[in-house]
Amino acid sequence: MRSRVVLLSLLLSACSSVGGGDYGFSDYSLVRALPVSVGDGSMIVTPPRPWNRHRPIIFEDIRQVEDWTQNGALLDGISFVTGLQNGKSLIRQRKSASQQVPLFRSNMTPPEIAAMVESLYRVRGGAVDFRTLSLKPRPFLGTNGFELDYEHLDDDELWRRGRVVGTVINGRLYMIVLDAAKSHYFDAALPDFEAVVASARLKA
Repeated sequence: MRSRVVLLSLLLSACSSVGGGDYGFSDYSLVRALPVSVGDGSMIVTPPRPWNRHRPIIFEDIRQVEDWTQNGALLDGISFVTGLQNGKSLIRQRKSASQQVPLFRSNMTPPEIAAMVESLYRVRGGAVDFRTLSLKPRPFLGTNGFELDYEHLDDDELWRRGRVVGTVINGRLYMIVLDAAKSHYFDAALPDFEAVVASARLKA
């Protein structure tokens, strides 16, 4: 199953060069190195180079979430969570599902948000092993936010590494997430991720 998704991702990546721009035949669209609104439009970031916006893979069809990639969604990606409200989920899920990703609560602490992220990868991302590497305070969007570093092994036997920078403002969750293959792709994307985080601001 995973190999088929990987193949599909690579095919879509190839198709993106055919479609081009913000329109075309693929599920990808170009994000230029200019200030751009992401997610529900409440956050503005500036990438240091062009990226590709792509259809959701893990964060499914949630208005407050947007995903970018450089080399294909299963090799590297930056996701934006913008203003997720109390009682809402990072993904769409049926109440009858046996495994649930916890709903966001506005009074969540950074460790509780980290646990929610882990649950997301285990329940929806197919992670068979998930390891928290560090969780520490970090300024973000003018507030006292947090930084979470983690790695996970998925059912395709590929280790991936991730970093989350986030905060809760007026009871809403804001996060920027980097998740990429541990070998090469994470380190290659990290400078862009840090530049995007540093540029992030809320729309006035």
